[in-house]
Amino acid sequence: MTASKPLHDESTTLPHGAHLDSTAHLMNRITSQLADQLSLVSRDGRRRPEPPTLVLVAHGSRDPRTLRTVTALVDRVRELRPGLPVRLGHIELNEPLLPDTLAALGTSEAVLVPLLLSRGYHVKRDIPDMAAAAPARTRVATALGPHPLLVDALHDRLTEAGWRKGAEKTGVVLAAAGSRDPDAATDTGRTAQLLADRLGVPVIPAYASAAKPTVEEAVQTLTARGCRRVAVASYFTAPGYFATQCAEAAPWIASAPLGTHPAMARLVLHRYDEALTTQDERTYVRGAGLHQSAAPPRGATSHPQPALAS
Repeated sequence: MTASKPLHDESTTLPHGAHLDSTAHLMNRITSQLADQLSLVSRDGRRRPEPPTLVLVAHGSRDPRTLRTVTALVDRVRELRPGLPVRLGHIELNEPLLPDTLAALGTSEAVLVPLLLSRGYHVKRDIPDMAAAAPARTRVATALGPHPLLVDALHDRLTEAGWRKGAEKTGVVLAAAGSRDPDAATDTGRTAQLLADRLGVPVIPAYASAAKPTVEEAVQTLTARGCRRVAVASYFTAPGYFATQCAEAAPWIASAPLGTHPAMARLVLHRYDEALTTQDERTYVRGAGLHQSAAPPRGATSHPQPALAS
């Protein structure tokens, strides 16, 4: 067996006159490099096949904070699953654009995980169409939500903003981007119900655009029901115009976007694993022949097994 790179590379080559702290330090480096090489080889001496690339698909935004947040989330995913190739692609506005990311993969396999919280046009049409036009053999995972891991992140973000359990006559507005697709409203409504069950208070979904009610209207509804304090839970993957607009409408506290919360990286990997284990051949997209992806049942409430986040 021939190693794919020399055992001693630039990481173990020291400048003239420099010394390692100890022999143990040197041995640790050598052992780490050997482990990296052996992880690529099976017991029979054959090179292990590389797993399909995880392509995290973000929408894109003119707000520079969005790209910084998404890039940091990609790093978190890589930390949770060492050895898994992870790439980023955008639907619009930011580079790399998804078609460019897929073109760079050639004819290899990939799983596209939308960094989107509900079903809608991007999940149903834009992403599958871009996948179908690429040479890579791909699977398209379902949207991130609804899922209990998102509720974990929403709860933590509210707590960070000042939410305290047991507050009386309190309500929450779940502020989302909005879509004309009724499935998107169904998904957001399911998340609102899961969050209400967690908090023990009423939660109303509201939208920044394309759907009703608005955040202001949802606040008025909760106030009319007797809620003295109304919080806004930001149901956005990253900071941006809509997230800022919704937070400014909060009469009490507003949570930060979900961003790089640990649950987000775990959920991305769960959707990746879920797409790989779906046996329906229709989940593959080949060349220009698009086959509708088979989506798992909506509103599933079970957490992924711990192995999924390892």
